[in-house]
Amino acid sequence: MNAGRSCVVSVVGGANCTQEQYAVAEEVGRLLAEEGAILVCGGRTGIMEAACLGAYKAGGFTLGILPGFSRADGNDYLTIVIPTGLGHARNALVVQAGQVVIAIGGGYGTLSEIGIALKTGRKVIGLDSWQATDSKGQLADIIKASSPKEAVGLAISFAGEEGLVR
Repeated sequence: MNAGRSCVVSVVGGANCTQEQYAVAEEVGRLLAEEGAILVCGGRTGIMEAACLGAYKAGGFTLGILPGFSRADGNDYLTIVIPTGLGHARNALVVQAGQVVIAIGGGYGTLSEIGIALKTGRKVIGLDSWQATDSKGQLADIIKASSPKEAVGLAISFAGEEGLVR
């Protein structure tokens, strides 16, 4: 795999999640790895760990951008760990590292990542995640996916539209 030309997808979601969301995230990670995509995340527990676990099991490549200074804070399924010491500000790095964002569940940190992604022109695909409206009541452009397979298919397609895939 030529890492410089592979699709890069940011997977965002809460450090705390339901068992169902964990299973969905694990499946997303597996499918991304099977597509040869690089998975970027915040590198911690919950959705991040599950997505990395799925990718790891499928022989994929994962990159964790941590909020703290210690590499030890990363989950066990990361290929590369980047400690930043930036706290929540690292959310911008997680989003900007990917060509597309898949959001699964999540709390306010995930909402901030979705906002950054939309502000900077990234496509956002949501699985059991946030919906948002602007001050005029218009829905934000968060594309709802009904399954991990649909979410990954959309992500790969959108990344390919940028002309940056393989």
